[in-house]
Amino acid sequence: MTDAAGTVVVEHEAPGLLTDRPILPQVAAFATELSETSGHSVDALALGLSGLTPAASRPDVLLTAVAPLGVRRVALAHDSVSGYLAANGTATGAMLAVGTGVVILAVSDTAVAKVDGWGYLVGDVGSGFWIGRAGLDAAMRAFDGRAEATVLEAAARERFGALDELYMVIQGDERRVSLVASFARTVIESAAAGDAVALRIVRGAAGELAHSAATALRRTGWEPGSPTRVGAVGAPVTRSDLMRGALAEALALEAPGAQLSDALGEPIDGVAALLDVSPGHPLAASILVAES
Repeated sequence: MTDAAGTVVVEHEAPGLLTDRPILPQVAAFATELSETSGHSVDALALGLSGLTPAASRPDVLLTAVAPLGVRRVALAHDSVSGYLAANGTATGAMLAVGTGVVILAVSDTAVAKVDGWGYLVGDVGSGFWIGRAGLDAAMRAFDGRAEATVLEAAARERFGALDELYMVIQGDERRVSLVASFARTVIESAAAGDAVALRIVRGAAGELAHSAATALRRTGWEPGSPTRVGAVGAPVTRSDLMRGALAEALALEAPGAQLSDALGEPIDGVAALLDVSPGHPLAASILVAES
């Protein structure tokens, strides 16, 4: 298809990148496949990565690999940067990306601050995993009689089977992190239906996310009370009125003046925008570019 500017736009799905092997060769292979499938040359290549390791931080290496396709410019960045551009464009403010994990990025006219994104073992507070794990913890406490009753106990049993075997089911699953995170939807729905335990978990997640956003904003020089935009992306926030309302309330307390807002675009729009960020913008220092 062709967009409003007359540019040919080709949509193509492929398996995700495997993080246990070199990233850039996989990207080069995907670009080659896309070019061959579409019949179009690739002029520029942009990539937002969740784990931008030193080995993957070589746009020059990637450019060399994809140059035969016609590529003359490559841009690489952490996906928090592309996520920010999708949420807020180049305007100042903060971005909350809430999925299985969570990362927050704040940008002022002169500074950039990243908060969390440290993985489920030591971070990702308020994320889908955080909510799901808290829900399962509440279910097991109720099962043991250590805490008040909650519908999450029955929900966990229906989802995973016998609760005295739950830990083995989760630990034995290779996708245990996403499995736990998937229970977040049940927690949020239970909260919306009036379960007090689930509601405390949702409000706790919202409070943590608001605190992280306020921290990131302050690190960029933002002053409480000053109007600023907080763009939120990710299913736990965008698909739940309850979660969104709790987050807006928590932001009002943690970051007065911050306004929770819908993302301006889709994640892929933020990746494409990596190629257009002005060299003088604070985010430019976080985008690795190679040109021929």
